[in-house]
Amino acid sequence: MRETPVLDLEPGALGLDGALTLKLELFQHTGSFKARGAFSVLLAAEVPAAGVVAASGGNFALAVAHAAAELGHPAAIFVPESSPPAKLERLRRGGAEVVVAGAFYDDALAAARERAAASGALELHAFDDPLVVAGQGTCGRELDRRRAGLDTLVVAVGGGGLCGGIAAWYGNEARIVATEPRRCPTLARALEAGAPIEVEVGGHAADSLGARRIGEHPWAALSRWVDDAVLVTDDAIRDAQRRLWAELRIAAEPGGAAALAALLSGAYVPGRDERVGVLICGGNFDPGSLA
Repeated sequence: MRETPVLDLEPGALGLDGALTLKLELFQHTGSFKARGAFSVLLAAEVPAAGVVAASGGNFALAVAHAAAELGHPAAIFVPESSPPAKLERLRRGGAEVVVAGAFYDDALAAARERAAASGALELHAFDDPLVVAGQGTCGRELDRRRAGLDTLVVAVGGGGLCGGIAAWYGNEARIVATEPRRCPTLARALEAGAPIEVEVGGHAADSLGARRIGEHPWAALSRWVDDAVLVTDDAIRDAQRRLWAELRIAAEPGGAAALAALLSGAYVPGRDERVGVLICGGNFDPGSLA
């Protein structure tokens, strides 16, 4: 894995009073943190001759295709219709079989499970696997080693693998602020209900944060260690993308900018001397949309 850059911003950057630390996971292999979880599983698994099958809105698909190719395994990737063309184009160039199935992630997951049952291939879940959660958590371990003593981590949530892994690493040593789009309130509704439940999803970041239900394995960490769960609008996510590009020349996809949107929109307001780390977790999109 790449040890991705950490960028410390001066007070006043992006119009925020406090100093921020950005963990730039969009510079990871395949453009997101997902490669961590994919390698974590495949290095531990007995992979059959039929190879691996995975469902993803795009980023986990890219990660599995990359990891499988590096380790010499065939891969079939099922993606929903909501996947951005930029992600599909990269997938098709990577050598994996690509199948478009259904409108959202859960539809693609159902199709992937049918293929795995019929072929004997190993099914990889994008977030609901303890090895995936552990792999994503190495991002938090890296950040903790590079910038020890952060008070707060702000992390986007889709199925919960990244935020769950980071929460498991930090435990009670830092405040964990989970951020979701208002139109993908998977964790927010689970916290209200006291358990994962299915929700309707859509909106600007649905391709990467559009899981309809929090995974059981991420939930074990999220329900224990998340201190705040905030919701942001699609407009706030777009604004975070534009400001990252205009002021820092960082081109982040909608899901990748969602955590920063929590700070820029005031959904989460840090204390005066609070040391805050923000995960910029993906960059797979058409950067022309920032114009």
